[in-house]
Amino acid sequence: MSTLEQEIHAIGHKAKLASRQLAALSATQKNAILTAMADELLANTPALLAANAIDISAAENNALTKASIDRLRLTEKRVLDMADGIRQVAALNDPVGEVLREWTRPNGIQISKVRTPIGVIGIIYESRPNVTADAAVLCLKTGNAVILRGGSEALSSNLAIAAALQSGGAKAGLPDGAVQLIPTKDREAVKIMAAMNQFMDLIIPRGGHALIEAVVSAARMPVIKHYDGVCHVYVDREVDLEMARRIVINAKCQRPSACNAMETLLLHRDVAPAFLELVAPDLQAQNVELRVDPLSKDILVRLNYPTFRIADEATWRTEYLDFIMSVRVVDDFATAVDHIETYGSHHSDAIITDNPSTAEVFLSSVDSATVYWNASTRFTDGGEFGFGAEIGISTDKLHARGPMGLEELTSYKYLIRGQGQVRS
Repeated sequence: MSTLEQEIHAIGHKAKLASRQLAALSATQKNAILTAMADELLANTPALLAANAIDISAAENNALTKASIDRLRLTEKRVLDMADGIRQVAALNDPVGEVLREWTRPNGIQISKVRTPIGVIGIIYESRPNVTADAAVLCLKTGNAVILRGGSEALSSNLAIAAALQSGGAKAGLPDGAVQLIPTKDREAVKIMAAMNQFMDLIIPRGGHALIEAVVSAARMPVIKHYDGVCHVYVDREVDLEMARRIVINAKCQRPSACNAMETLLLHRDVAPAFLELVAPDLQAQNVELRVDPLSKDILVRLNYPTFRIADEATWRTEYLDFIMSVRVVDDFATAVDHIETYGSHHSDAIITDNPSTAEVFLSSVDSATVYWNASTRFTDGGEFGFGAEIGISTDKLHARGPMGLEELTSYKYLIRGQGQVRS
């Protein structure tokens, strides 16, 4: 066993022991720990920003994209948001111990189905240092120990955040080993974590396709995946064009580096010319580059749109996370749905239409984690759904799907109470 493997196994062993202590904590005790964590984060804001500056400098020297640097950057506002997010989680109802169902059998045995912690959760993620806080506090609230492995580009930031969480939590009774961060950039750590089923009960990768595939191929425990966000907005033929303009600009431009940002705009051919003429000035003002089909190209040439190129097959499957957008004109509703089902990542997809019947068919036909009618895909977020902070957006179908809040970080068990019954 290598030195790195020994170190990570020691982390796993501590987490396993801590998970047993966490499972016994009351909601009041866990909330006190969370509040102390939030206070410590704010008190350590200068240290967090100094650590983040190291990561930002390295990212700029390594020529990371503007979108990547934006995901990596911490500000006083973002630290404050992290602390507020922790307090919001503390204010949420604790799902652990909730009785999901109870019944009595004819022989008098009483059965109840009760929410429980999962145990130890490993979370592997890239770029966003705020995930360190979000993941830790959601796991803690649900009585789970957590082992975090952030991206190498954010190591200094993640170490500083984890240290603040551990220090603040310890002041209020956080068990040793409940929140741990793998302190290395060595990629071998991911494989070691994924094989550590003797200590971890679940692993959640958040990041690019390559990271997720690496975790899935190596994992010896269940995996909940956060795959690409190839999100669509379809503008139907019966539509308020001004409403559609507002939604499209928000979905693409409000924060294009987010996984719930729109990547492909689908337009019914009856409204495509009028809509592109309406929305083009806003897109141009944001310097949005377009990847277009031939019908869209003809319209954009007439509008003198400055930056576009013809799309190819790979275009429709691309998650840009930047001010780049694909555009396709479709003949009808069915073609739009077929495009989404063929090229989408089953993350977040929207229809903009004034026809309720068309909208309801779209809502039932599109097989994505979140499906919208007349609203921006940017709402796919635990906070926007009222879950508090989120662990990620699951594109799986089993156990958890869409924004993962507290309930998605629990399992359940059956408690059976008898009075001496035996099976005949």
